[in-house]
Amino acid sequence: MSFQVFGIPVSRGVAIGRAVLVASSRVDVAHYFIGEDQVSAELARALRARDVVALELETLKNELPDDAPHELAALLDVHLMLLHDDALIGATKHWIVERRYNAEWALSAQLEVLARQFDEMEDEYLRERKADLEQVVERVLGALAREQGQATSDAASVAQRDFAGEDPLLLVAADIAPADMMQFKRSIFHGFITDIGGKTSHTAIVARSMDIPAVVGTREASRLIRQDDWVIIDGDAGAVIVDPSPIVLEEYRFRQRQSELERARLARLRHTPAVTLDGQAIELHANIELPADAVAAVEAGATGVGLFRSEFLFMNREGELPSEEEQFVAYRAAVEAMKGMPVTIRTVDVGADKPLDRMSATELRHEHVLNPAMGLRAIRWSLAEPSMFRQQLRAIYRASAFGKVRLLIPMVAHLSEVRQIIEAQKRVQQQLSEAGHAFGRVELGVMIEIPAAAVMLPLLLRHVDFVSIGTNDLIQYTLAIDRADEAVAHLYDPWHPAVLQLLASSIAQARAAGKSVSVCGEMAGDPAFTDLLLAMGLRSFSMHPSQIPSVKQRVLRADAARLGGLIDSVLASDDPQRSAELAFGSQRTAGLVQ
Repeated sequence: MSFQVFGIPVSRGVAIGRAVLVASSRVDVAHYFIGEDQVSAELARALRARDVVALELETLKNELPDDAPHELAALLDVHLMLLHDDALIGATKHWIVERRYNAEWALSAQLEVLARQFDEMEDEYLRERKADLEQVVERVLGALAREQGQATSDAASVAQRDFAGEDPLLLVAADIAPADMMQFKRSIFHGFITDIGGKTSHTAIVARSMDIPAVVGTREASRLIRQDDWVIIDGDAGAVIVDPSPIVLEEYRFRQRQSELERARLARLRHTPAVTLDGQAIELHANIELPADAVAAVEAGATGVGLFRSEFLFMNREGELPSEEEQFVAYRAAVEAMKGMPVTIRTVDVGADKPLDRMSATELRHEHVLNPAMGLRAIRWSLAEPSMFRQQLRAIYRASAFGKVRLLIPMVAHLSEVRQIIEAQKRVQQQLSEAGHAFGRVELGVMIEIPAAAVMLPLLLRHVDFVSIGTNDLIQYTLAIDRADEAVAHLYDPWHPAVLQLLASSIAQARAAGKSVSVCGEMAGDPAFTDLLLAMGLRSFSMHPSQIPSVKQRVLRADAARLGGLIDSVLASDDPQRSAELAFGSQRTAGLVQ
């Protein structure tokens, strides 16, 4: 029976495919694809784990004391029966052979199938056996984890798989951690659906960066959708259609084809300079997460990298931080790929929704903080780990010998932090000079993402070369909205007058001080805000490469001088969004007529 689930649209377009559920579990489960040559080994892993658990249960049963309750032995018999039932391990083979899931993911997927069957049983006693099944599966997952060793660290290398000729797949989950998103980023999913999250949650950002449709904050999708259900993701309306009728399916397939044609048309703008109707040159930089992304940035026509999120070099490493040499090689690769265009590297921004696998002693003391978004994260974490921070700075400085590199510091709120950073820079330069390493001039910039930084910007501008406005966090902290919480996601409002005032004043103050200013948050890549930002005086945008063509099209149709004359009325309006639509819409039409 067809039904719909509604959530928050975060990445536009239409995706049609079969559902792949990443079920939640009390045991941390690795999710990755294996190669064809690894199928036999993975099947063997699953069987070995089953045999290990079977031996454990048999041993427990045999060692029961004589006065043990009869029910305890009977319970162990039930667990052994479930363990050897072909519906569990036998059916798990299907996910390994057909879908190429690793053993842990395959077992979790089969648990999801069986758990729903138990839920639908009329007999209460049989329904209660679901708990036994979950306990058995967790024992097997534990055995797999103990045996796993190095295998999970190879997940990223096998995260890709060629599904040519097979049904497209859509990922459905309660939530997707940033580390998992990086594993899935270059895999075969055509869309994402999550129960929680908002427009600027990490899942949403990565989905947009992959240019695939996504709907988050659905609350119930992972419970209602079953493995292998046919699903449509309407990324424009925020709707998820499960088991669609043939008529609905054909309508959405038509919309898919139209969207592909539009993408092809925009791609032709790749080599067109981003210049407004009145001759203003606009920088369209790229946000990247890994060095390989720089290639896509160049292909999309980016004029530089406005944000290299270096924290993704630190994730999925089983607790080991990257060495200075490894970081240097990564930064140099990105710099060389940009062929002389500037690369802005943000120092590691961990914490909140991007925790590392390992926690230092300092972090362990803060493990149970109530609000991680306001805790030890970003530059606060770096300054609390001076050895790690200097190591990253050395790698960045060494990469500057191969091209133009700029250093960007996240979450600055105090002038004392900037002073500590400048001291760290001086120390690193001295260390590199003594070691005989070449390096170039590295400009220093800070992110404006905390209202305090926006308010004290004139003071910060005396000590830095440039600023970059991170609108995602700026909106979150200005409005006191957790952007990943679907319960308050509707209150996350980029058009809020307070947000616009902070944006406009930050851009104006930086330009008045003769310092370059860019926006690297989600607003920069959303064409709905292009005219607004141009009107505020912004001339440098940074976004995911896939967003550059649509923003460039908006720039080419804009008259920046006329837009600037309209900004005061928009900022003074009770309804800035409506006012901007009326003012900028008419301006754009006038510009095209001329």
